[in-house]
Amino acid sequence: MTKDKFYEMIRNRIVILDGATGTELQKLGMPQGVSPEAWVLEHPETITAIQRAYAEAGADIVYACTFGANRWKLEEFGLAEKVLEMNKKLVQLSRNAVQGKALVAGNLSPTGQFIKPFGDKHFEDAVEVYKEQVKGLLEGGVDLFVIETMIDIQEARAALLAVKESCDLPVMVSLTFNEDQKTLTGTDPVAAVVTLQSLGADVVGCNCSTGPEDMLKVIDQMKPVAMVPLMAKPNAGLPVVIEGKLSYNMKEEEFAGFIEQFAARGINIMGGCCGTTPEYIALLKKNSITITPKLWRDQSSSCITSARRAVFMGEGKPVVIVGERINPTGKKKLQAELKEGNLSEVRRFALEQQQQGAAILDVNVGMPGIDEKHMMTTVVAMLSQFSPLPLCIDSANPEVIEAALRIYPGRALVNSISGEISKLKNLLPVAAKYGAMCIILPLDDHQVPQQAHERIQIVEQVANQAREYGYATEDLVVDGLVMTVSADQKAAAETLKVVEWCRGQGYNTIMGLSNISFGLPEREWLNAAFFAMAVGRGLSMAIANPASQSIMAFKMASDVLMARDVNSQGYISYFGSKKQTKESLGDIIPKTALEQIYECVLRGNQEAIISAVKQGLEEKIEPLCIVNEGLIPAINAVGELFDRKEYFLPQLIMSAEAMKTGFEYLEPALHDQEGSSIQKTKIIIATVKGDIHDIGKNIVG
Repeated sequence: MTKDKFYEMIRNRIVILDGATGTELQKLGMPQGVSPEAWVLEHPETITAIQRAYAEAGADIVYACTFGANRWKLEEFGLAEKVLEMNKKLVQLSRNAVQGKALVAGNLSPTGQFIKPFGDKHFEDAVEVYKEQVKGLLEGGVDLFVIETMIDIQEARAALLAVKESCDLPVMVSLTFNEDQKTLTGTDPVAAVVTLQSLGADVVGCNCSTGPEDMLKVIDQMKPVAMVPLMAKPNAGLPVVIEGKLSYNMKEEEFAGFIEQFAARGINIMGGCCGTTPEYIALLKKNSITITPKLWRDQSSSCITSARRAVFMGEGKPVVIVGERINPTGKKKLQAELKEGNLSEVRRFALEQQQQGAAILDVNVGMPGIDEKHMMTTVVAMLSQFSPLPLCIDSANPEVIEAALRIYPGRALVNSISGEISKLKNLLPVAAKYGAMCIILPLDDHQVPQQAHERIQIVEQVANQAREYGYATEDLVVDGLVMTVSADQKAAAETLKVVEWCRGQGYNTIMGLSNISFGLPEREWLNAAFFAMAVGRGLSMAIANPASQSIMAFKMASDVLMARDVNSQGYISYFGSKKQTKESLGDIIPKTALEQIYECVLRGNQEAIISAVKQGLEEKIEPLCIVNEGLIPAINAVGELFDRKEYFLPQLIMSAEAMKTGFEYLEPALHDQEGSSIQKTKIIIATVKGDIHDIGKNIVG
């Protein structure tokens, strides 16, 4: 099915998906502990009966029974070498079952393994595992793809890239959200939609985990930013245990009655997950017939995301500060650490800039004597876990930017694309493939234009090229190209003209503030005054050091005065935080070895914890004291942050790894400690193989 035909179908009516497959198979005799896919191939009449019933009930799309038919999942049953064969046959069974009454979607679901940092699997390996499954599904003749029940945005990205790099069929992506409206790894609905639609998903939504009522809350968050149709596949309410078996307590009529609320919220596609039978789908279809679906928005959001946070920019939004500190230029300590592969200084800059008010982190690791591509991907991977802030990928090398965008679990900002032919040819298609927002730098192969009208001409040329790759005006950010007034006193005025023109055309704007004052004394005042003037002309973003009190004060005040800060909440929060004591979270200044150990675990700083523990031992601190007053209080604090939803799984794992590293270094000293009563004790800790709780088991271990 072509994407045009797929969208035409969705525009005309609410599209109905099938219901639960697993529970229906169990009713027909599928035992626990087997590969559902293998069992279905041995008992083809079961899936034929189930899917025929769904098609006759009115399902427009039926999912092929390939939920776990990927190599990593099938390895558990000794079937890894049959991926292509099984996927092909399972699709053919579905096509035979529906007899042309419904489309057949190839189903890609969690692999049962965890991609780094949650497990030991590399991102690119996951892409290849999904590509292998996609090949089998294509050979079977699927009409489209669905990626469902995803708990990790990075694994969803791997599956989506596998489909996009294999074919042009439509692809729907559905994540599973907990009661707090976040995935297990901390992604909220807004970040999920922006990330996935930017990467090329044709439909985004949610399934499983909750009943219709709680799922409506997720859809409410998705709809304002969705540029693609939304889908929902809720369970039949919450499960209850009756006579030792799971059962779902929501009846067919109540479940199907929710379709009017979902449609009113903007849903275009709906089906059922756990506990929903063909009877549920039949009533869903019946109730959908008189509903006219809402169309999805056609205007892009000026928004970038990390895996856990979205940042919006533009008219009516607060000015966004992009922290400039993660850049080795002029920073000898950072240069030395990067050459050693030590990221402690990067962590420090990231944390400090977040606390000081930066909303985005600019990441540049380019310098002589370093493998920039390897270091950029290493830093991006670490920051994706460590910091909730979205990233601006800053490099002159298109290969470096592509490597970073491929593994980045969000929608990044690329710094930058100029009018240079090589940039337009090599970087623009890469940025478009991964859905990144782009900064336009108004210079080309011939000049660094001094006049505003010359810069504007280059902006228009680059923007026209970008539109050929699907970019909208809202996806582009124009750099005003700040030149120093010490060389040309009219330089500031020319930059401000560019900013003002961009505002009128609907472009977001950005500038590096510090260039304006180069070569002059008391630079901070020039920077701050220029910043205030630019904000008055409509500046959207500024690359700056958020430690500058004058810059941040002007930013907060201007947001209030220009009605960009609702109820002055940002202003109050920023200046109120200045009065917090040093005991507040994030304001701890490590002095003693124990404080440093505590901070390393709290921040997941695996690189620095050994030196902190070593310092503690050199200061004659008893090993048990290091454990009881440093490591354990820190990991307890991490647990409390996790409970309060201030930390999520990535930070939890990083802190656990830091504690493990520190404890392993300390262990010999613990055994040697005079009078120690420590004895080795065998402890067995386990969970069901392949279960999601394996993550928790490993943290506890």
